Amino acid sequence: MHSIRIGCAGWTIPRVAAANFLSGGSHLERYSQVFNCCEINSSFYREHETKTWERWAASVPSDFRFSVKVPKAITHDARLNCGVRVLSAFLRQLRPLREKLGPLLIQLPPSLEFDTRSVSKFLRLLRQKYPGEVVCEPRHSSWFNASVDDVLAEYDIGRVAADPACVPAASTPSGSPNLAYFRLHGSPRRYYSAYSAQFLQNLSLQMKKLAEKAEVWCIFDNTASGSAIENALESRSLCGRSLMPAHH
Repeated sequence: MHSIRIGCAGWTIPRVAAANFLSGGSHLERYSQVFNCCEINSSFYREHETKTWERWAASVPSDFRFSVKVPKAITHDARLNCGVRVLSAFLRQLRPLREKLGPLLIQLPPSLEFDTRSVSKFLRLLRQKYPGEVVCEPRHSSWFNASVDDVLAEYDIGRVAADPACVPAASTPSGSPNLAYFRLHGSPRRYYSAYSAQFLQNLSLQMKKLAEKAEVWCIFDNTASGSAIENALESRSLCGRSLMPAHH
């Protein structure tokens, strides 16, 4: 069995969920005693100082992992057509995380169509600089077919399974066979809606099946209402602790 990592985008603990966490320490310290991963989205908007990354790395147990969102300068402004300097500067920032760095997350603008040449060029550049785990969340319908899956798999890039899905195929992970990554934004109301018990039950069965062959990540991004923590706690209990290298 491979590991299943379940967590949230960010580590804010809403007051209603506080009883599930130890008191004392920063939100991240308390969060990381319960969950084994977290997605850092603030990196999309701005650079962080070295001491910030160092503090985050020092706040969590050794088996905890951070996934990190690639900056919009690369994904949205340059639309993947970025120079090596911009990419290298971002990767350099992440060094203080060391072994606690999980996948890089490339979320693409909804208007970005798949173009074999430009995508392959970017992924080739990325792989020259970075051998670690990478996932991509495309949001244009042109990305969801077998030939695109082949390109992603060639560079060992996992395609995110997203909810809400822009097309039906977007709800299933694809690309790299080694990593399945779910990003659950909340539906029908994005960032707000909580997921039903039935949805989470089905999801946990799907994740357990995938974990037979691949590492599995599940990030709840329905954080605006505080639902993410509650849904993540429920998913964690449905998946069973035996599957996860969580710290206790």
